[in-house]
Amino acid sequence: MTTQFAETYGFERSAVTLATWRTAPFSRFSFGHAGEVVPSAMIEATAETTEGAPVTSGLLHKKLGEGLAGQQDVGAYLGYAHTDAFVLMKAGRIVAEHYAPHAGIDQRHLVFSISKSLTALVIATLEADGLMDPQAEVTSLLPEAAGSAYGDCKIRDVLDMRVSLAFDEAYLNTDGAYARYRRATLWNPADPSRPDETLLAFLLTLKKDAHAHGGAHFYASPNSDLLGILIERATGERYVDVLSKRLWKPLGAKNHGSVTVDAEGTARAAGGISVTARDLARVGEMLRNGGMVDGRRIIPETWLTDMLTAGDHEAWVDGEPNFFPNGRYRSQWYQSGETDGAFCAIGIHGQWLYVDPSHETVIVKLSSQPNPLDDELKHDNFAFFRALSALDL
Repeated sequence: MTTQFAETYGFERSAVTLATWRTAPFSRFSFGHAGEVVPSAMIEATAETTEGAPVTSGLLHKKLGEGLAGQQDVGAYLGYAHTDAFVLMKAGRIVAEHYAPHAGIDQRHLVFSISKSLTALVIATLEADGLMDPQAEVTSLLPEAAGSAYGDCKIRDVLDMRVSLAFDEAYLNTDGAYARYRRATLWNPADPSRPDETLLAFLLTLKKDAHAHGGAHFYASPNSDLLGILIERATGERYVDVLSKRLWKPLGAKNHGSVTVDAEGTARAAGGISVTARDLARVGEMLRNGGMVDGRRIIPETWLTDMLTAGDHEAWVDGEPNFFPNGRYRSQWYQSGETDGAFCAIGIHGQWLYVDPSHETVIVKLSSQPNPLDDELKHDNFAFFRALSALDL
């Protein structure tokens, strides 16, 4: 007998395990229900509020000129790009939305490395209150990092992914340091032949590479998990509570968020956050408005200006990989370097928060893209967002 679950997703719930949850087709369910797979903690909104019906729009049937990636209209492109949830805002108003049959307007979705960008926004507020200094040494808050790769670097090096780190960000690795990392975060099954590690214990085993800190951009997710731990050390509070108090509630988020945690309750600040597409769009709209929501300042103007202008272009182009040829990376956010001033947060498997201030546009695209990276599709998505931003809606 076929169950309702199988009719919705094409497989039974029992097929989604810790060994399969990040692979297709099972990710269609698990990316929207990460808390059923990995232990998670709640990021509280002031009160959960049902969003109501999605905004309907003829935009989904709008032709894409000669066609983008062979797709003739917006709706077809969203299907091609494995889209679970899509929100387009223009001048502060949602003008189009799309949710796959297995998704929904009030459903949280794992945003992967967009978590990094949200984590950095929390640090912006801590700096403003004198609780964290990006120019300070990591060991000023985490003395046990002495002797690790983080023992002689600044928090700013961590924020900008300029830590000298002997680590390979190999998402499909099944052995070695990256596999240990996944197991420590409880994202992969335990290996009975190897000892269990917590996330912090794993981070403290990482070693410095041959070059100095502060050099070329080197993307490594453990850096951002370290930032989550530094937030807890700076405040004496849990990561989820700090994020709730300093970002989620002031933002006016309508739904609670969540973040996966390890065996000690340490948050996966680098990639474990799940939020709704609309709430993520609210983050983008807040940034488009200079860090303000309804006349209240959420993110300090000085931090936002620095985030958008102070990234080192040479460090970016000297690093690998380089997606934006004119771009920069600062405080866990990508600056495109294009004349429209677009900036974004990006997560593997096709997660995007894209902000184009010159066209007053915010776009959220949450996906269950089978390939975690897929550089060709990343370029297609960027071209798609630029095309949408340029539309007069």
